[in-house]
Amino acid sequence: DGRLSNLSTRARVGTGGDVLIGGFVLAGDSPRRCLIRAVGETLGDFGVTDALADPRIAVFPTGQTDAIAENDDWSENPSRAAIVLEGSRAGAFPLPAGSLDSAVMVDLEPGGYTAVVSGVEDATGIALVEIYVLD
Repeated sequence: DGRLSNLSTRARVGTGGDVLIGGFVLAGDSPRRCLIRAVGETLGDFGVTDALADPRIAVFPTGQTDAIAENDDWSENPSRAAIVLEGSRAGAFPLPAGSLDSAVMVDLEPGGYTAVVSGVEDATGIALVEIYVLD
């Protein structure tokens, strides 16, 4: 149908205000199911040096300071089976079981959002933020 289904950015994650932020807007008049991932540790499998060993992902509606979804360690997420299934359907590379990468499945109303990637315990390194619109 000609719509964007994935957006990703790789960058260095620092501390404090020097985090990785992926901003996006969902159009339409009904909620959309999204898979949002913060990949750090697994980037090393692709030859990325200085990958962020333990990323955390948090999703915020634009202008709000309370996260509506967050995760640290995707395979401990109660939605891990859906994350694997929907990630595969969307064409995302698989995250190894037990990796410290992060992911959330969330139904989002139309509007603006930010996906914020930070390092657990103020760790720094290279990370990838991925946003998949699933339906």
